[in-house]
Amino acid sequence: MATKHRRRGRVPGESGDVGPRPREKTGIKKCRPRSTSWQKFIVGGILCVAGSLVGGLLVWHHQSSDGMEVLAAQRETLDHRFYQVPCSEDYNNHRRFAGCTPRKCGRAVTDAVITRQEAEKLLRVAEAGFSLGGSDGGASILDLHSGALSMGKHFVNMYRYFGEKVREILTEEDFQLYRELRLRIQGEIARTFNINASSIYLTKPTFFSRMNSSEAKTTHDEYWHPHIDKVTYGSFDYTSLLYLSDYSRDFEGGRFVFIDAGSNSTVEPKAGRLSFFTSGSENLHQVEKVGWGTRYAITISFTCDPDHSIGDPTWT
Repeated sequence: MATKHRRRGRVPGESGDVGPRPREKTGIKKCRPRSTSWQKFIVGGILCVAGSLVGGLLVWHHQSSDGMEVLAAQRETLDHRFYQVPCSEDYNNHRRFAGCTPRKCGRAVTDAVITRQEAEKLLRVAEAGFSLGGSDGGASILDLHSGALSMGKHFVNMYRYFGEKVREILTEEDFQLYRELRLRIQGEIARTFNINASSIYLTKPTFFSRMNSSEAKTTHDEYWHPHIDKVTYGSFDYTSLLYLSDYSRDFEGGRFVFIDAGSNSTVEPKAGRLSFFTSGSENLHQVEKVGWGTRYAITISFTCDPDHSIGDPTWT
């Protein structure tokens, strides 16, 4: 089902200033993939990136009951909010790509790109896929590209493991919706960061996540550790999250938290809410443990390096 793509040639690199050195962080658990094979790649790191499922913002913010700054509350309906932060030097440690490598860094959130109805349709896609399996712990992953699906304490390739049964629960329209929303998200990221949409590429891992309050059974269920996407996966340049369920209605906890010097700030999930951010250490973050209920989201990741691009999943 997942199609292979043809790798394009590299774009010439670019050098330039990217802002001050990031502040020294402590207590960060660095999660790195342990292998280049699809199974170990996901097992070794994909649940760490589950904590990167979102970006945050600001402009109009307030304090939550626990004293944390709220950048986007669940009860709000947001057109577009953006908070610019200085770019870290992480991007200098990788090949730079003209017109794509972040020069403007920050965090954004909008409720105006994906409708609640579209998010509900995508939630049904996630629920259908997870009906085939799921983790024994609190975090499950479904990757339509590679076919990776949490199963107990491990992962299986659902396309090989379940075969034609996948075609009985996922339709061609489901995959088309996935592609359409991915393109819309890509365009919004490009507009916000002043880059050409054709200069960024979908990259792995891109996946649905399901989180609940079940006790972690393996280290890969521990989605709540602080981390940096560009450190975990060097190919990441822009990370986005589309929420498929509501904070305080469908689950408690599970907020996305930016960790900044002297203060933390949070985004409260809402079905149809899109959050995205540059992937470097300017956006150190974590996800709170889910207290009750089930949190659904989809992480869609983008790279400037065409050698790390992946194609859209297909139904055939």
